[in-house]
Amino acid sequence: MRAAAVASLVLGPMLAASPVHAQRGPESVAPIAEKLIDAVVNISTSQVAKGPEGVPLPQVPKGSPFEDFFEDFFNKKGGGGRVPPQDRKVSSLGSGFVIDGTEGLVVTNNHVIEGADEIIVNFHDGSKLKVDKVIGRDTKADLALLKVTPKKPLVAVNFGSSADIKVGDWVMAIGNPFGLGGTLTVGIISAKQRDINAGPYDDFLQTDAAINKGNSGGPLFNMAGQVVGVNTAIISPTGGSIGIGFAVPADTVTAVISQLKEFGQVKRGWLGVKIQSISEDIGESLGVPENTGALVAGVTPDSPAAKAGVEAGDVILKFDGKDVTTMRGLPKLVAQSPIGKAVDIEVLRQGQKKTLSVTVGMLDDEEGNPAPAAEEKKDEAPPASSTVLGLSLLPLNDEMRSRFGFDAKVKGLIVGEIDPASAAASKNIRPGDVITEAQQEPVATPKDLETAIEKVKKTGGKSVLLLVEDAKGDTRFVAIPF
Repeated sequence: MRAAAVASLVLGPMLAASPVHAQRGPESVAPIAEKLIDAVVNISTSQVAKGPEGVPLPQVPKGSPFEDFFEDFFNKKGGGGRVPPQDRKVSSLGSGFVIDGTEGLVVTNNHVIEGADEIIVNFHDGSKLKVDKVIGRDTKADLALLKVTPKKPLVAVNFGSSADIKVGDWVMAIGNPFGLGGTLTVGIISAKQRDINAGPYDDFLQTDAAINKGNSGGPLFNMAGQVVGVNTAIISPTGGSIGIGFAVPADTVTAVISQLKEFGQVKRGWLGVKIQSISEDIGESLGVPENTGALVAGVTPDSPAAKAGVEAGDVILKFDGKDVTTMRGLPKLVAQSPIGKAVDIEVLRQGQKKTLSVTVGMLDDEEGNPAPAAEEKKDEAPPASSTVLGLSLLPLNDEMRSRFGFDAKVKGLIVGEIDPASAAASKNIRPGDVITEAQQEPVATPKDLETAIEKVKKTGGKSVLLLVEDAKGDTRFVAIPF
């Protein structure tokens, strides 16, 4: 009934409006496609999957005419009534495209070739070349650069600008869906700068051109025959195209591929801050609008941010002159910055704007992955001494630091029991977490927390901002309403 009601609201004005003429697509893309299709390749990979330790001998009835046969067969295979481990070859298919016909450079998705023991590039004319070398791969952008040795120059394609393409522009995808090879589909750009939580630098083009399994790594072309994206993912409850596909934009691809070609890896900028988005309640506590900038929840010691004086609780508003409009926008800006460049960042600290100078470091892929704390320690809550906001709290001492795995430098209130009916229970605070700050001031006793709450109430505030740390060293801000 709700759907019918919505339809009537939409259709009413449309009937009264002047006729709308549907936009016509291109008459034909054949003249463009025939120049491009030889540069698009199918990529087949194979890897050896280790077999199980052994398979139990099939059970047959005693006295069965098959009893001797099974015993003889399986004893020959390895004895002991078990089959020896059997390795098997696993194959997969994807797409790619040639960007340098003389050197034999091919671009594809990293997930297409990940774990492969052998990679074969299959061309539209039926010829095949074995990949000599994976020049480099980038898991964060899901891209890889491959090298083959061509017997003659290969047909190659050029990149266009994904920044220039607009929502509604026509595009076409060529690839290897379901292993069919050389398949072309046409659609439009449905949206730009899509974040589908695939990685920290999501900035996808969305298209309704049909993309299916096997299209991964293939090119998305504009109507000038330039590559504007690399087809990477789809959203589909069925496994087939429903008109929602995603491509890594060409501007990202060219930056990554140039570094893979030069260094064999991607060198991204690094600040050394743990950030979070600003929700409505956190924004109210900080006195800033919701979704403004990136809230610093923690600073890595000896990192570029630490040396520049960035502090937990700062809201980063600008980076190198560019506005930080969302939390996820900051990592993209930092990653694109040259290593060693000194940039200004504007932060909001306790209501005051400050400008700090930071020298961009280089991101280490291993950065920020501390060993997890033992789960059994997490479940052992300390005895409660005082209850505030529905949280049973006790000052953190050396015995509890050792028991729960906290560093000696951590000071604050450790959380014991949590009242399931309290507002804190819905904020993902867990027993064993430590509250280190309230309203950006250190707390050492439950009384400190109560004092911070009273100050907020006197100013008309509705929630108190807490800085919470767990035994893994992860910190986050949480706003607890009264």
